[in-house]
Amino acid sequence: MVEFDGHPHPFYSCRNCLNPLALHDDLISKSYLVKSGKGYMFAQAMNVVLGRREDKKMLTGVYTIANIYCGKCGEELGWQYLQAHDFKQKFKEGSFIIEKLKMIKVY
Repeated sequence: MVEFDGHPHPFYSCRNCLNPLALHDDLISKSYLVKSGKGYMFAQAMNVVLGRREDKKMLTGVYTIANIYCGKCGEELGWQYLQAHDFKQKFKEGSFIIEKLKMIKVY
């Protein structure tokens, strides 16, 4: 359990090695489509390693992204939006998408 000011906060961890990945407070949306089905968008992620930058065509447009990997076990988790090429999608820049099946919630 992650604690701030003495109060516990739920968070999400890598399903493979239990490495903490993101705080529940940083969860933006649970409605993203990923390889394995459902993905969650987070404002921030921790203990992840960025892969190489690439331009990728997705359902809502073209983005420059970097795949993200667990910093402990190396499991591919999802991606970070580095740049949105459509002005309407700029709100995604800097956020992280993590596949639901790759993480567990810790209370």
